[in-house]
Amino acid sequence: MTKIYIPLLRISIGFVFLWAFFDKLLGLGFGTLSERAWIAGGSPTTGYLMNGTEGPFTNVFQSLAGNPLIDYLFMFGLLGVGLAFVLGIALRFASVAGVAMMVLLYLSAAPPENNPLVDEHIIYALVLLVLAQLKAGEEMGFSRQWSKSKIAKHLPFLKN
Repeated sequence: MTKIYIPLLRISIGFVFLWAFFDKLLGLGFGTLSERAWIAGGSPTTGYLMNGTEGPFTNVFQSLAGNPLIDYLFMFGLLGVGLAFVLGIALRFASVAGVAMMVLLYLSAAPPENNPLVDEHIIYALVLLVLAQLKAGEEMGFSRQWSKSKIAKHLPFLKN
């Protein structure tokens, strides 16, 4: 029975990233209004970086707001990490990318609002690392098939 919890955790955290991607892409009205959607010409980073940042790194993060390169990196990071964890492929690489995103988001709002050290970004980062270490893509995922693919053989850093 416990074999199901790790894959469910993996898929769930992947869904967190995919949901953020689709909400910012399409403006589903949860975190992003439709008129601010990326496909409507909005910037997926501007709203948060201009209004959600605080602390010692505020100026650094606000200077990145609306930069098209930052928007693309952020959006493709959300999509890539989300797909990798939902499908159970390239988890080591995806976990590193996801941890980098979580650390940057943590720093953008440092110190955390409700706890002097730990917030959800740190917890997500730890979950990503643990899932990659556990090779969580092998159960209810495509890890084995992915490892045999040409791309994974050609680019070993994409193996699980």
